[in-house]
Amino acid sequence: MKTQMRTALNANANTFSIKAIFTDFKEITKAGLAVSVLFSSIAGYLLGFDAAHPFSWSVLAMLMVGGYCMVGASNAFNQVIEKDLDALMDRTKNRPVPSGRMTPNNALIIASLLTLIGVALLYMINPKTAMFGAISIFLYTSVYTPLKTMTPLSVFVGAFPGAIPFMLGWVAATGDFGIEAGTLFLIQFFWQFPHFWSIGWFLYEDYEKAGFFMLPSGKKDKSTALQTILYTVWLIIASLLPMLGYTGKLYITPVAAIIVFLLGLWMLFYAVRLYQLRTSKAAKTLMLVSVSYITLLQIVYILDKFFR
Repeated sequence: MKTQMRTALNANANTFSIKAIFTDFKEITKAGLAVSVLFSSIAGYLLGFDAAHPFSWSVLAMLMVGGYCMVGASNAFNQVIEKDLDALMDRTKNRPVPSGRMTPNNALIIASLLTLIGVALLYMINPKTAMFGAISIFLYTSVYTPLKTMTPLSVFVGAFPGAIPFMLGWVAATGDFGIEAGTLFLIQFFWQFPHFWSIGWFLYEDYEKAGFFMLPSGKKDKSTALQTILYTVWLIIASLLPMLGYTGKLYITPVAAIIVFLLGLWMLFYAVRLYQLRTSKAAKTLMLVSVSYITLLQIVYILDKFFR
């Protein structure tokens, strides 16, 4: 009887341990964010392949796994660097490293392994894909992360690695960085600003505890809200560029352009609402709309390619 109880306890301990490790891995790689970023890369790949560069399940699989590793590595490095600051904020204090569930050294090992695996897989697709993936990690961890406590320009710097995934899929499909990949980069680049400024707005007090400067004016004021509107307008313009016929093989039909424009007006409406109300609720609504916007835009682009 005692032996059976001991066996059962050991089994429960093992199950708990495996579950805890899996949970911590998801948290340190920010699985939810990584998957959403990965969707952008998949969208870029689906837009990029053609008769000259045929669809490949193996390439898509390497892009998905390699892309997750790259995003996960960036997030893991970030959490090691900011472990003391994360401990000060309510939304981050329970992460694996600041909570003490994972040592910084173990987190560094995970981040390093993810980097090596990610770069290797992306290099197997083509060297340019690996190069942009490596640039993304470098900018996120070595430039964006330290700047967060120094200047609001950190969001501008962070927009570069944040904009890479959409165009990374195109580069993976074609092996080339041209006007098409540049346009996809531009769209997601401008999208970063209203998205992250809305987050910086409704989490302002929490960020303030760690001394993070996320809003362009440093405050939840009209200046920040106005700049959010302006960058939303730039986003709408960039999203409609493929309709004009000057973006190479990346093209959307007038019907798709109308849908994209309406999506843009939807997001602009909530950006204006933030300017009018200047409340945390309005900022959170804009953030949620921005996530829906970029996902729906990518879906419209893909559907337009296959059903035009």
